[in-house]
Amino acid sequence: MTDATPAYKRILLKLSGEALLGRENFGIDPDVLSRMAEELRDVSALGIQVGVVVGGGNIFRGQGLARAGMDRVTGDHMGMLATLINSLALQDALERVDIHARVMSGLQINEVCEDYIRRRAVRHLEKGRITIFGAGMGNPFFTTDTAASLRAIEIGADMLVKATRVDGVYDSDPEKNPDATRYEELTYDKVIADRLDVMDTTAVVMCRDNKLPIRIFDLHVPGNLMRLVTGENVGTLVRAD
Repeated sequence: MTDATPAYKRILLKLSGEALLGRENFGIDPDVLSRMAEELRDVSALGIQVGVVVGGGNIFRGQGLARAGMDRVTGDHMGMLATLINSLALQDALERVDIHARVMSGLQINEVCEDYIRRRAVRHLEKGRITIFGAGMGNPFFTTDTAASLRAIEIGADMLVKATRVDGVYDSDPEKNPDATRYEELTYDKVIADRLDVMDTTAVVMCRDNKLPIRIFDLHVPGNLMRLVTGENVGTLVRAD
């Protein structure tokens, strides 16, 4: 634990499904899931209210099969169900470290989780429950990046925090170009104009129009999330001029 002072009252963390892979080729690495749960527990213990949106790419990608001929709407609904699998796994991991968590779904699936209702979600957050938003927006043709932006805006988050495999935003792919330059800060408009790989354009525009800052960082570095929420300059910040 830390005695650090939180810099935010409420955040939304966007996790890709691939972040849960760890050493696995498919599905969920239990060690990664446990570490994420412990980091979220420590952040919550500071009094920070935490919402989470999880992707489903470690299990299924609807767009890939759509390109191969599957009906896009069907593929996207299958992808939404994959995000719910990840959301339930994260809820279980959080409960195993004694943190109250709730999964809320953009699709009606009442036997396993609650429907997403904004006022109820805010109430869960106010009670200190980590609230996990599954099934994206409940609509096809929208990514979980866009869902994360929407949920962050709806719940009144102070910041949208996106976890990636690299330590911020670069002018080119750092995994392919060792000379790539990392940005400390960016504007929304530069991200859009330069087509930087931050989030999809719809998600960035929503954040810009609602003045919601985005922080992109590497969650695989232990302690990064805690450093971020206590005000350290971790990763890349995207905001207005």
